[in-house]
Amino acid sequence: MAKGASVSGFPEWLPQERAVEQQMIDTLRNVFELHGFMGIETRAVETGASLLKKGETSKQIYLLSRLQDVGHESDEPLAERLGLHFDLTVPLSRYVVEHTGDLTFPFKRWQIQKVWRGERPQEGRFREFVQADIDVVGNGTLPDHYEVELPLVMLEAMERFQAFGLPQATIHVNNRKLSEGFYRAIGLSDVEAVLREVDKLDKVGEDEVVKSLMQYCSANREQAQACLKLAEIREYEPHALREKFDALCHSYDVDTTSEHYALAIEGVETVSMILREAEKVRSHAVIADLAIARGLDYYTGSVYETSLEGAEELGSVCSGGRYDNLVSQGNKKYPGVGLSIGLSRMLSYLLHTQGAHANRQSPATVLVGVWNEENRDASNAIARTLRSRQIASDVAPTAQKIGKQIRYASRLGIPYVWLPADPNAEPGSENATDQVKNIITGEQMSADVNTWVPASEYGKQEIVVGSESAPAQ
Repeated sequence: MAKGASVSGFPEWLPQERAVEQQMIDTLRNVFELHGFMGIETRAVETGASLLKKGETSKQIYLLSRLQDVGHESDEPLAERLGLHFDLTVPLSRYVVEHTGDLTFPFKRWQIQKVWRGERPQEGRFREFVQADIDVVGNGTLPDHYEVELPLVMLEAMERFQAFGLPQATIHVNNRKLSEGFYRAIGLSDVEAVLREVDKLDKVGEDEVVKSLMQYCSANREQAQACLKLAEIREYEPHALREKFDALCHSYDVDTTSEHYALAIEGVETVSMILREAEKVRSHAVIADLAIARGLDYYTGSVYETSLEGAEELGSVCSGGRYDNLVSQGNKKYPGVGLSIGLSRMLSYLLHTQGAHANRQSPATVLVGVWNEENRDASNAIARTLRSRQIASDVAPTAQKIGKQIRYASRLGIPYVWLPADPNAEPGSENATDQVKNIITGEQMSADVNTWVPASEYGKQEIVVGSESAPAQ
């Protein structure tokens, strides 16, 4: 984080760090649009009524007040006040309802924006941060195949992030139908309560979860143990997943002709499809992890969480799932599947742990020199021509001695300095023609602004990892 960024939780990035963030955003947009997702941007504020629908985040909402209203906010009902959005899902639900007549369903959208949460800042967790979301929203119905396709879009994006130093990502998937069908099949009816207790496994351990299931979910010890056995199943192979699940059902005398078992098998088959398709991206890129319970009391189908190999302390960097009840308007429902990447969390890891940075401060490839201010127009014309050929170019800020202009380019990491023909040079001399100097290698040659191209290794600003950088200047 930039020195002097003194407001805790609100990061400011230096130019070579911001370049990493921008290339991550560009990569995501490219992947999303290759899959047909359309970009939207929603307003930064929502009404309190909308924001408070997610009760667990209510204490993290930043409410807005005009300066002249400070001290009198209590006069306005909380539901009518405006607050900064804390995720991109609540704005999406409102956006879909308000623009139903203008959208074509299924509506596939990508959205990359800042969000705000008043939580305790720590490494990788901020109060102001960027999220990147994709969702597919249907009108009334939504085909199940999107539960397979969307996590693989995010997987494709994270595979590309490995070039920036991101470790290999693994998507963990479970399915509400699978868990609910099994719980009901063994005689447990309060599915949401069971899911909440199972979600505590990592924090409190098996013994405490068993006690809680018996105390709060009306489970006997055998039923509680069955819930733990289900949570132990982790599998990469679809056939093995079905075999392990059926073996568990057999050991607890589950009626395989019941509607509850049929519901569970629907979930097994959806997870199996995800595993099979993921193998086409990378072997073992997705794992069925039936311990995942977080969100299953909210999601109605598949649920996804993503870990990074060797960076488990970051927690899930990409999560989401299938929801059938988030967006509604009267009797009409808009089911969806969505995933969200915590872009700022991954960026912080890349910058501070992996040492990712741009190989130079400036994106310019060329600095066009200026002999004197009377001839600045000639330098500007050279820069315009280079830019028209997609060669990023800047012009020297002042007509200092050429040596100082070269040092200015060097400080910014600009590899080439273009020396326009000197208007005072003797005809036929070297300075009477345009010259371009590679200040990294020291090589200088005559150049034609209409045909010259930079060497490929110096052509564009790039992201490097660790101590790797541009060649010494």
